[in-house]
Order: sequence, then C-alpha cells, then structure tokens
Amino acid sequence: MAQRSEADNEQAAGPSAEAASLASALVSGTSTTSLDQYVEQLVQPNSAAAPQVTEAARVLEALTQIKPELLTPYIELFVKQLDSPHIPVAQCSAHCLPVLARVVPAKVAKQLKTMQAAFPNAPEIAKDGLVRTFVALCVASVTYQKRLIDSFELALRTAEPQQLPSWAEHILPALKGEPYAQARSVVEQRLPDPQLPRDTAQRVADFLGVKLRPLPDRK
Repeated sequence: MAQRSEADNEQAAGPSAEAASLASALVSGTSTTSLDQYVEQLVQPNSAAAPQVTEAARVLEALTQIKPELLTPYIELFVKQLDSPHIPVAQCSAHCLPVLARVVPAKVAKQLKTMQAAFPNAPEIAKDGLVRTFVALCVASVTYQKRLIDSFELALRTAEPQQLPSWAEHILPALKGEPYAQARSVVEQRLPDPQLPRDTAQRVADFLGVKLRPLPDRK
C-alpha cells in the first residue's frame, strides 16, 4: 500500500517540471525523443532500464495534461499494460486511460469488453484505473451506463474497505436512473459489514446522505 499511496500523492501533485517540459517539447515538435520512443521505453522488459521506464511514464502522464489525444494510437497498449508488474508502467496506464476515455471515448470503448473481462482478476492499480476509465465513459455518454453497470456492481461489492469510499464517490455521480439505483444499493448493503471500519462506513454514509446505524452494545 505504501507504493500506491506514494503514486497517488505524486499524481495529485501533478507532473514534475522536467516531465512537463519534455511533454511540451513533444507537443511543439522540438523533442529529441519521439513519442514512439517514449512508449517503447515504457514497455521495455529490461529492468536495468528502470530510470528510463520511470521517465517515460512521467512524460506520458504529463502529456495527458497538455494534449492527451496524441496518445490515442496507444490505447490498446495501455490496456494491456494495466497489469504490468512494474509499478510506473501500470500507474501510467491507469492515469492515461481515464483521460483518453474523456477525450476519445468511442476509441477507448473499442477495448471495453477486454477491460471488463480483465477487471475481476486485475491488480489494485489496474482496478482503480479501470474504474476511473469506466466512469469517464459514462460521463462522456449515458449510453455506456447499462453496459457497465455489472462492472460497477462488481467493483463496489468487492472493493477493499480503503477503496470503497473513493469508488463510490466516483461511480455514483456518473450514473442516472436504474443504473444509479443498482450501484447505490450495493454500496448501502456494505454499510453494516463488520469488516468495514467504522470511520470508512461513516464517510460512505455521509456521502449517501443516510444515517449509519449504531453499533450493537457489547456486554
């Protein structure tokens, strides 16, 4: 979990100045390294090249904040790399796909069946990226809601306690009508779960606008 938290903190802080500069050079056409080369660096299997892999990941993530449509040709590759054993690679894919789903939803949706099939056995970083990608598709068009409700229900039903509040807060606002009611019901059913920490359950209950039942007296 430490690695995941560090990745989250880094992403929340935005790209480094160096990564942003390199990404800007790609957009302006002044980069000495091509976009294809950065992508090749990202997926190379040689672990000895870890610094290059990390640099490529950071540049590609920075590119999503400047001109994400340049990454459209690599959508299928990002989907395949979601379960990469290398944290920077998986994190990069999980970062880029939701952005691309907002910018070019129809192109990302071509990989929808593959992503849905991968979700149940995906590692944590991949699942988080997939959930945010699915949400982005639903925000882009309501037509994706019915196609994704089963995946959302699975995500909310199986989410780790620390992940449930975030996923609920992402998923529910993206849904309407029956898909919303179905997803909300799954979340509400988890509130009495004794495995769900009380503070987590309270956060979810506050988000839903419901009262959390008091714990039974222990004698």
